[in-house]
Amino acid sequence: MKVIAIDQSTSATKALLFDEQGKLLRNASKEHQQFYPKSGWVEHDAEEIYANTVSVIKELVGKDTDEDYSLAITNQRETVVVWDKRNGLPVTNAVVWQCMRGAEICENLRANGYSMMVQEKSGLLIDPYFAGSGAKWILDNVPNAREDSEAGHLLMGTIDSWLIWKLTNGAVHATDYTNASRTMLFNIHTLDWDDDLLRMLTIPRTMMAKPLPCDAVFGETTIEGLFATPIKIAGVLGDSHGALAGQMCFTEGLGKATYGTGSSVMVNIGEKFSAAPSGLVTSVGFAALGKVFYAFEGNIHCTGATIKWVKDQLGMISDSAECERVATSVEDNGGVYMIPAFAGLGAPWWKPDAKGAIVGLTLSSTKSHIIRAAVESIAFQVTDLIKTMTETAGVLLKEIRVDGGPTKNMFLMQLQADLLQVPVVRSEVEDASAFGAFVMNGFARKQWTSFEEAAAIWKGEEGISPKKENFEATVNNYFGWTKAVGQLIK
Repeated sequence: MKVIAIDQSTSATKALLFDEQGKLLRNASKEHQQFYPKSGWVEHDAEEIYANTVSVIKELVGKDTDEDYSLAITNQRETVVVWDKRNGLPVTNAVVWQCMRGAEICENLRANGYSMMVQEKSGLLIDPYFAGSGAKWILDNVPNAREDSEAGHLLMGTIDSWLIWKLTNGAVHATDYTNASRTMLFNIHTLDWDDDLLRMLTIPRTMMAKPLPCDAVFGETTIEGLFATPIKIAGVLGDSHGALAGQMCFTEGLGKATYGTGSSVMVNIGEKFSAAPSGLVTSVGFAALGKVFYAFEGNIHCTGATIKWVKDQLGMISDSAECERVATSVEDNGGVYMIPAFAGLGAPWWKPDAKGAIVGLTLSSTKSHIIRAAVESIAFQVTDLIKTMTETAGVLLKEIRVDGGPTKNMFLMQLQADLLQVPVVRSEVEDASAFGAFVMNGFARKQWTSFEEAAAIWKGEEGISPKKENFEATVNNYFGWTKAVGQLIK
């Protein structure tokens, strides 16, 4: 059996082929277009994403269609699609998790006193980051959408639901608990859609997907006729949760940081729900082998996206790999700090109306200082979250397991270790989210019957330990960061 793991991210769709021991055999990837119709708005073409998913699977498999395959999915989470089940077409572009169009909806909900109910039932804060406000915006603003939804013609879902529905030719409308827990519509105690939350956002229950554990069998697909015999879709979870499972954080107190377009810091808090401290949220970490594990999480809107902005919009570097060389060409940041609030500030600040800024510029500031400030902003934001978890929530981390493209940047990883004062351990599998989907697929197929069996296949690189000689300078640098953020949000 070979497992095709789809990693449908904010910027691209990747297909990875694993053997049963978790060895990555090959992969294929295809980017999709980003749409910015208004300031602060971000959209994706859901049909393009589905077409790219089929395309990368076909590229990955090639002519080897007679072998045994199974399909797993991990995906960008809060991005929401609304489509007409009569013709299978989205009623408009998908509203991406970075999109701020739901800000006014969220402001009104907070003003009307819904914050406590939302946090108690969903574990979340009221914020346009989560899928519910985007879905409501679509129903309220796309012509005929409200009427069609109330007539039972429309479906909604996160990207996993959209892909499952399309891959099964409309036979299955399902999601997993982790994606559901990021909508602001899901009760993470009952593990079902909540009528009060649905009424709050005026979303008909008929639109909602069936929520299932991450290690469920979700359906079957031929991938648009690629396979003569349908293969199972088994193992589905959101990308940050995929990384938690892919980093084998199966034990309470283990945590991971994913460095992608944005970043997620997530810590397994065990099988008992606990309300998150201010600035964090509680989500379903993952659900497998009959157990449901909860997690504290904080989300950063722009980390890898910050480097992409420096490259694409400012033209200061030719590729992301150039960042480390340029950043280390100067001794320090020269007092320059970048606050990449391009889509507002996420946890622990939760300032959706904040705008990005570069502060501390002088006539002696150079391009290298700005690029160093961009790289440092990634580590600073992750530190903000972990300090909230450790100091406020009482979570003790012995190490942080990290994944994502930016973890190749040794300057960034050493700075992260120095800031956190714990070892930073990189997984040997760079695509931890896809590996987590592979793990859930294995649970679904009964390849492993315990978390210990699955964890035995994980290997981490030697940890990057904090350097004592960097401590004082790092503390001063972090103080400069918090001061800069304070100037921006006051």
